[in-house]
Amino acid sequence: MTPLDRTLHSSLIVAPVIYLVADVLYTLRGWDDPTAAVFHILGAAAYILVVFRLAGLDSGWLSAALLVVGALGAAGNVGYGFNTIHVSLGDTDLVDATGAATLIKPLGLLFPLTLLLAAVVVRRVGPGGVAPALGVAALAWPVAHIANIGWLAVLVNVVLVVAFAVVRRSLAHVAAPPRPATAASL
Repeated sequence: MTPLDRTLHSSLIVAPVIYLVADVLYTLRGWDDPTAAVFHILGAAAYILVVFRLAGLDSGWLSAALLVVGALGAAGNVGYGFNTIHVSLGDTDLVDATGAATLIKPLGLLFPLTLLLAAVVVRRVGPGGVAPALGVAALAWPVAHIANIGWLAVLVNVVLVVAFAVVRRSLAHVAAPPRPATAASL
């Protein structure tokens, strides 16, 4: 396994664990906690590596959709983390603002759509229960985070940690796609 493969493979554990820490902190300290927001931003950014890993499982339209939606969803999710930092400093909450600030909402909703697309992608490589678990987590994600239901947000992230750990384990047995020949390897 190359360093790139190891990095992408590890993201299946790292991203959901970091995000779990964020939601535990939000639950314990409140939804405007800046420390939770730092973990939120790091976890959201790490999820783009999860998207890269899962999109690499196939070269069809579903993987292309996962890549595009996942990149935009990660951007929205990171934006919500920075919004939390702004709110913690007494600044305007972008969720309540108008104009250009409304961009945060559709981008933020693309993150749970990313999880739903991930469920469809992994249905072929993971054990039978993984895809439905990811699908339920994808549907519960906006409920927990829009309504600020801490226990549900933590539960959703526990499901994501377990589901992506199972996917990671399943993918350890799948051979990496062949790399194209380079001038140095000829």
